[in-house]
Amino acid sequence: MSSKVLSSLALLLLIVPLLGNSQEYRVQIGDLIQVYLPGEDTLGKLISVDRQGRILLPEVGLISVSGMTENEMEKQVSSTLRRVFRDLNDLQVYVHKKQLLISVLGYVNQPGEFILPANGSIQMALHAADGLRTGAQLDRIQLVRDGTTQVFDYKKYLDSGDHSALPKLKSMDALFIPASPMIGNVEVDFDPSTIADAGDAAEDRNAVKVFGEVNRPGSFSYRESMNIVDLLMRAGGVTRYAGVEQIRVITHGKPTLFNLKHYLDTGDEVLLPAMMTGSTVFVPRQEDEIKTGGNMVYVMGEVAKPGAYEGKKGATFMDILANAGGPTRFAESRQIRIISADGSVKPFDLAGYTEGTVAARPPEINPGDAIFVPEKTDMNEKSWLKVAPSRAVRVIGEVIRPGRIEWSDEMSLLDLLAHVGGPNSTADTSNIEVVVPVMNGKTKTHNFDLDAFIKRGGSDDELPVIRAGATVRIHDLPQDPSNNKSQWVRQASEKSIYIFGQVGSPGRYMFTDAMHFLDILSAADGPTGSADIHNIRISHRNGKHARVSKLNLALYFETGDEGLLPLVKTGDTIYVPEKNRIWLDQSKETTVRVLGAVNKPGRYRFNDTMTLLDLLAEAGGPSQDAYVEKITVVNLSCCRDQARSFDLAEFSRTASFADLPVLRVGDTVYIPSKEESTLAKMRAGLNDVFQITALSALLGFL
Repeated sequence: MSSKVLSSLALLLLIVPLLGNSQEYRVQIGDLIQVYLPGEDTLGKLISVDRQGRILLPEVGLISVSGMTENEMEKQVSSTLRRVFRDLNDLQVYVHKKQLLISVLGYVNQPGEFILPANGSIQMALHAADGLRTGAQLDRIQLVRDGTTQVFDYKKYLDSGDHSALPKLKSMDALFIPASPMIGNVEVDFDPSTIADAGDAAEDRNAVKVFGEVNRPGSFSYRESMNIVDLLMRAGGVTRYAGVEQIRVITHGKPTLFNLKHYLDTGDEVLLPAMMTGSTVFVPRQEDEIKTGGNMVYVMGEVAKPGAYEGKKGATFMDILANAGGPTRFAESRQIRIISADGSVKPFDLAGYTEGTVAARPPEINPGDAIFVPEKTDMNEKSWLKVAPSRAVRVIGEVIRPGRIEWSDEMSLLDLLAHVGGPNSTADTSNIEVVVPVMNGKTKTHNFDLDAFIKRGGSDDELPVIRAGATVRIHDLPQDPSNNKSQWVRQASEKSIYIFGQVGSPGRYMFTDAMHFLDILSAADGPTGSADIHNIRISHRNGKHARVSKLNLALYFETGDEGLLPLVKTGDTIYVPEKNRIWLDQSKETTVRVLGAVNKPGRYRFNDTMTLLDLLAEAGGPSQDAYVEKITVVNLSCCRDQARSFDLAEFSRTASFADLPVLRVGDTVYIPSKEESTLAKMRAGLNDVFQITALSALLGFL
């Protein structure tokens, strides 16, 4: 073997161990570990190494792997899993993704804990924290590792691009970015250029101080040749909100007012105040200054920019209002008032003028006048001070938002109801009361049926006339009188119907002309089980004289004839009697009496469509001891009473209806008991004979 080959082999033997060592990666906190065992899905998920250097495996729990090589980690996991799994020949454990767990704290936009790639740098960590905040001190950034702090200059890296100026990151490192001491102890928007230009004599007590509405307030060194305009220029000039007519200058404890606007208009240097060492200049806000003058026009109220405006010759009402930004969305443009300098007040309807409904032209505005644009009345505002009584309408009762509403003559009752949100669910819209003022302080009341108006599609001419000062009242529908009897007093008698007797909820009910008899009967929950619907009485009280009509409701249900139902109106009374109390309500000449051996003897109503069988069925039928072969019927006639006998047992065999006795009201039906039959009497006689014979024999024996 040649010497050249030997040297190559020796070199190879030296390189191979070095390559092996370079691949020996040790697990760090934050790495993603893959544990794979065929057939076990629970072990197939990626597992992150936590802050304590452990991974959490199902079935076995936490395993420490930080600082291990992949081979060492695989052995550690395998030995732990062997307690649970038998076959681990195909187990694979390796680092799926190398990562760093880094904390970024301090003056960054999003401080917190971040995961970076294994080759993550300082710049990547700052980027993960959403960058540095304005005012961060770049040359004193700290790297904390294992309790040791290293300070490095990040600005040097930004200036040179030299990566060697930045330390390498390891997992669990913490970066702390301090704030610059130039921002002070109060959190503010930081602009280094502003601080640099804010003043050149911050520590000089002889400096001139300029603050207020200037762009760069601060302390400036004094120079003999400078004046107040020079100082304002060094402070960046005044802001747009500066009150340049009321600048205050304090020199040696003596205050002086300086009108910069007057100086700029005239150029007179005599107006410039003397500036000395230690002077103070304050520029107030424009709102702090009161504008006055003989040429001023004042605009107040609901305009975009209220204030005092300098009037010019030829300026119209529209010009001044437009300069004030115009009315806001809350302005009541129908009630604008112009207050003249002499104290007189002139109203102006701007909305009517723009709509072309008002012929009056905009008023002339003179210096010293004031334009007041009032606020529109809020629909939810309960204050009655918002609208004067002379132009308001009161809406009370069952509406969504009752209150006082500003009235306009082009409005109608429907507009008014819509403005207050409309009637609520309990409103009685068939009886709206409108009280309108008339001459001499008196009022006139109108009742309006909104339901009927809408149903027939009425025109606006049919709506009641409403004027300012009127009152509209919407009544509420009565509540169930069975639950609250006190509600009756709130219901007018002329709008009610009374219903008594055997109904579910007797009482007084609201009624309208669009309703009929079945409506009011349904409102009272209908007849009860003991109601006699054959003899309902209706007392009609709406005429000159009261009259009573009868109703056989059962016949209506059998025939469906609507002509049987009575016409009821408000004020009428309906009475539904009880079935079992007819002997109190009916005379003996209008009923049939059923006596004797029946289950329910008593007096019963009878009509020509009924027979003796119907009457017996209504009386519950004969009892068990009834002697049905000898039923007696006593008829009443014009001349004399007569009686007939009827054999019910024989009728049940022959079914001859011709043998049924005729019944009329006033008759009496008597069903005797078996004890009253002839056979029963004979048995009783024989029994007496046997008893006497037996007694005689006994006495003879004795």
